[in-house]
Amino acid sequence: MRSFLKFFLFLSLLFVALAAAAVWWANAPIALREATVDFRITPKSSLRSAAAQMQEAGVDINADLLALLARWQGGATGIKAGSYSVKRGITPNQLLTKLVRGEVTQGEVLLVEGWTFRQWRARLDQHPDLKHETLGLSEAEIANRLGIDGGKLEGWLLPDTYLFDKQSSDIELLARAHRAMKNKLDLAWNERAPGLPYKTPYEVLIMASIVEKETGRSDDRAQVAGVFVNRLRKGMLLQTDPTVIYGLGETFDGNLRKRDLQTDTPYNTYARSGLPPTPIAMPGLASIQAALHPSANDMLYFVARGDGSSHFSRTLDEHNKAVSKYQKGGK
Repeated sequence: MRSFLKFFLFLSLLFVALAAAAVWWANAPIALREATVDFRITPKSSLRSAAAQMQEAGVDINADLLALLARWQGGATGIKAGSYSVKRGITPNQLLTKLVRGEVTQGEVLLVEGWTFRQWRARLDQHPDLKHETLGLSEAEIANRLGIDGGKLEGWLLPDTYLFDKQSSDIELLARAHRAMKNKLDLAWNERAPGLPYKTPYEVLIMASIVEKETGRSDDRAQVAGVFVNRLRKGMLLQTDPTVIYGLGETFDGNLRKRDLQTDTPYNTYARSGLPPTPIAMPGLASIQAALHPSANDMLYFVARGDGSSHFSRTLDEHNKAVSKYQKGGK
């Protein structure tokens, strides 16, 4: 009987010691490689897999003990994928709570209306919170990965402020921007005004990109679109400088010259009729709506007033007078 009592006492003391050790471990600071360690838990990761990902990033956590702690707390299967940031002093208890609650860290990037993909790419390439999986890939290769035909990304990505898990990939973010644009464009196309001279939604993106580059003034967008729609209907050349500039590419030095207007490229709307072959920038939703709901007017020309607004004219004579007044200093 005494032997049994001694053995029972031993087990009790051992249990208390183990429990005390477990409580101590669960509330002791975890060793970190740096003062702050960022890591990413991939979707559908088990707790052991998550522990391995944390260890690789520089969080010295014991996978077996963390699994026991999670089982004890009932959270073994409840961790959330995403990007996390931990600082020195964090304990296994606090870490597990963070994983179960999904207290992820997020990066942010603004992808600007009217920019080209080249400009967007430069911003993404410099962003410290993204994993740069597109480095070394051509635009055509990126387009192929996104399932976009034609090799050009202009127009196919929706300008917006994007939040993302830190260290998620730039290709994932671009895929989100493409899905967002496709969804918005499909909805807008289905609600378009009747009788427009567009054969496909892609032509709407082309027109919207021109509107985006021609004016940033919200109350002028529909009128600018109306001018270009009227010219298309009449078979007139669009004669818009931003398409010419886009066609010049990196050779454009900021000064559009007469010889540039006479240089034939697929984007020279002074030399070629109809819409250019692709969008020339990333249009925002307001420009897409303007392209699909242009102002019903008989204007065929417009010129910038110099204050951000435009003056619209019906005839070439009226237009020439407006050009003289607003751009040549005439009266």
